[in-house]
Amino acid sequence: MKVIGMTGNLKAVLDALDAGGEAALARLFEILKIPSVSTDPAHDPDCARAAEWCARTLKSFGFDASVRQTDGQPMVVGHSQAGSTANAPHVLFYGHYDVQPADPLDEWHTPPFEPCLKQDGANAQMIAARGASDDKGQFMTFLEACRAWRNAEGGLPLSVTVLLEGEEESGSPSLAPFLKANRQELKCDFALVCDTGQWDAATPAITTMLRGMCSVEVVITGPSRDLHSGMYGGPAQNPIRVLAGILGALHGGDGAVRIPGFYDDVVAPGKDQLDQWKALAFGASDFLGGVGLNKPAGEAKYGVLEQLWSRPTAEINGIIGGYTGPGTKTVIPSQASAKLTFRLVPGQDPEKIIAGFRTFVEKRMPPDCEVEFIGENGSPAVGFEVSAPMFEAAAQALAEEWGKAPVFMGCGGSIPIVESFQSQLGMDTLLVGFALDNDRIHSPNEKYNLTSFNKGARSWARILAKLAAL
Repeated sequence: MKVIGMTGNLKAVLDALDAGGEAALARLFEILKIPSVSTDPAHDPDCARAAEWCARTLKSFGFDASVRQTDGQPMVVGHSQAGSTANAPHVLFYGHYDVQPADPLDEWHTPPFEPCLKQDGANAQMIAARGASDDKGQFMTFLEACRAWRNAEGGLPLSVTVLLEGEEESGSPSLAPFLKANRQELKCDFALVCDTGQWDAATPAITTMLRGMCSVEVVITGPSRDLHSGMYGGPAQNPIRVLAGILGALHGGDGAVRIPGFYDDVVAPGKDQLDQWKALAFGASDFLGGVGLNKPAGEAKYGVLEQLWSRPTAEINGIIGGYTGPGTKTVIPSQASAKLTFRLVPGQDPEKIIAGFRTFVEKRMPPDCEVEFIGENGSPAVGFEVSAPMFEAAAQALAEEWGKAPVFMGCGGSIPIVESFQSQLGMDTLLVGFALDNDRIHSPNEKYNLTSFNKGARSWARILAKLAAL
């Protein structure tokens, strides 16, 4: 790996971050107090307030920033042009200010929108609040790095555009039209996204591949109405039984998906990538033990990391049918349904996967039953070449901050914006985040380690310097 130089007085920037730690934490607490839950219309005013806060904060350290209205929650866009380093890359940074609902409230140890510092034996000091890790604490590491560059050096070492979204937790319905309408303004050399994590609390990581995802709900209808199971049980077709049989046939005993052609287009990772993953200190029992499990249930011939990062899956996320209230109601239901998602890997086409599932179901439909498929949508997986200059620059910056080389890792989840940047704006994405597996995102008692916040900001300051020198 070639050595990439430093632009500007990086030491002064890092010193500014260290000296301003308390003020940075206070700013983070301000945005964490805003219950910007995008899925609940009752919180629309809070989302608007969070967007205004973000724009005002960007303006406070030199960005030309504004709130942009959409049909849903507003976007925030800010620009900062580099001065003397005109040949440096222009990067687009993406984050989201909306958060998941806090329910169930009675499981929180402290109020979800009253951020506080807590002591924990495993994590030392941690920031407790909804959004602390996903994604307010994460995007604030980048904003604080930009602030420190501005305060210490008078400006950023390269041109930066910031895009903060308000609907990431509710499916990003406004994002695609916004990107299309503002393509020229938002297109940069490449994108930066912080909505990812570290390998562990002491080891940084760069995410180089993301699984795609497609979803569908299958609805099976049998009799024209719910039936008395004593009067009709036996001769009447039961949609729940039909649905259960189809879902039960979806996987084989070896954990493999049995939809014909499901694996045909999978692009497997190379030997070097697999060797790196095998060298990682990863314990499947520890990983599963943290959620009360102990035996991997995926494809038997692949390790857990391969299952998570480079193999597609079919998961049943919910089943609905019949009477589910207290006590007994002896009915054969008229209808039963299930919601499914498929995690995809490079090479797979979401439309082809959905079509294969439809055929799989239709071939198993008995007489007197009809099937309907609703809510079909999806986005493909993305992967990046880690030898690209921006990955080398980021890897060096992270190694200098953390004292060890970062792990180039996959991610089992999906970040649709990354595929949108690639397909709509022609940009690759550098994915660097500082979340941990135990941050409890989307769950009660979400947290973000104070070390992740502080060293995350320092890491971004270093990354900006390295990227400016490309």
